[in-house]
Amino acid sequence: MLTELERLTERIEQLVSISHRFHQHNQALQSELERVRHEHEQVLANTEQLRHERDQLRLQRDQLAAKIDEAQVRLNAILEKLPHNSPAEGQLDLLQGGENV
Repeated sequence: MLTELERLTERIEQLVSISHRFHQHNQALQSELERVRHEHEQVLANTEQLRHERDQLRLQRDQLAAKIDEAQVRLNAILEKLPHNSPAEGQLDLLQGGENV
């Protein structure tokens, strides 16, 4: 009976040891999970900020494209009002006009 008690004691000690290791491992996993959750939240926040910046850049791009289109329309209107000479004559006139300025 003493031998049985000793074996039972050894098994209980093993179970306590296993339980202790399990508890430590579980705590380590909980800590890792918390770290990963925090990292995930940061990534989501960074992603949201980048999306906002992307949207702002798209808006600026669209505004600049609209200004370019408007400037192109104005330039075409100005060019239509200019006298229509042959291209070579027009270039010579522009060159001569630049020298007088």
